[in-house]
Amino acid sequence: MKNIFDQLSKDMSRMTTRRYSTSFSLGIRFLHKDLRDPIYSIYGFVRFADEIVDSFDGYDKKNLLSRFTQETYTAIEQGISLNPILNSFQEIVNKYQIPHDLIDTFLRSMEMDLDKKAYNKDSYDEYILGSAEVVGLMCLKVFLEGDHNEYERLKKYAMKLGSAFQKINFLRDLNADYNELGRTYFPGVNLNDFNNKVKKDIEQDIELDFAMGYEGILMLPKKARFGVYMAYKYYFKLFKKIKRTNAEVILEERVRIPNRKKARILVTSYVRHNLNIL
Repeated sequence: MKNIFDQLSKDMSRMTTRRYSTSFSLGIRFLHKDLRDPIYSIYGFVRFADEIVDSFDGYDKKNLLSRFTQETYTAIEQGISLNPILNSFQEIVNKYQIPHDLIDTFLRSMEMDLDKKAYNKDSYDEYILGSAEVVGLMCLKVFLEGDHNEYERLKKYAMKLGSAFQKINFLRDLNADYNELGRTYFPGVNLNDFNNKVKKDIEQDIELDFAMGYEGILMLPKKARFGVYMAYKYYFKLFKKIKRTNAEVILEERVRIPNRKKARILVTSYVRHNLNIL
C-alpha cells in the first residue's frame, strides 16, 4: 500500500530536518499538527538541494543538482518519486498548489552557489530571493491552507522574515563560507577588511527585515503563529548575540545558542503566546 511509503517519506523529511536544523525543528514542533509534516517536507527538499552544492566535494555537483532538479519536476508531474524526500515534497506542492516559479527560483539560487564566489548587489538580492524568500512563501502557502487573498496580503512579510533568517545565517557562517567554500555573500564587503562598522551596516539591514517579518507573524492563523514565532525568537536571540560579538570573532568562529538558552526561549515564548502578548 502506497500510504506506507508516503508515511516513510514524511518520516525521512522529518528526520532530515531534525538532523540538520535544531532551530527550525524547534519551531515546527509548535505548529499545529496538521502543518508539521508539510513544513518538514519543504525543509527536507530545501536541505537536500543545499547539501548538493555545499557538501558533496569530489563529486560532479552540477550534474547532481541537474538530476535532482529533473527528478523534482518529474515527481511533481507524476505524483510519486522513489526518492522519499522528493515524494513527500511533491505531495505538498500538489496539495497546497505551491507555484512552480517558487521552486524554479529556489533551484536557480542553488545553481548560483555552484560557481559564484562573490556577489554584487543584484546577484545578492537574487540569491536572497531564491534561497530564503521563496522558501518563506512555500511555507506561507501551507500555513494559509488555500486562502489566496491572505497569501497575497502576507507574502511581503513572509519574504522579509525569510530574508532576515538567511542574512543571519550568512553572518553566523561567515568563517565557514569564506574559508571552506570560498564564498562572500555580502556585496561590496572585503572580508580582509571586515570590521565592526561593516558588521553594523549589515545588522541594520537585518533589523529592518526582522521588524517587517514580525508584523507578519502577528497576522498568521493561530495554527501557524506560535511555531513561526518560536523560530523568530530563536533567530532574534542569535542575532542579538551576533551583535554583541566583535567582528574579528565572527570571522574566526560560529556563534551558537546553547541548549539551555534554547529551552529558556521556549518557556518564555510559550508564556507570552498564552498571554497573547507576542
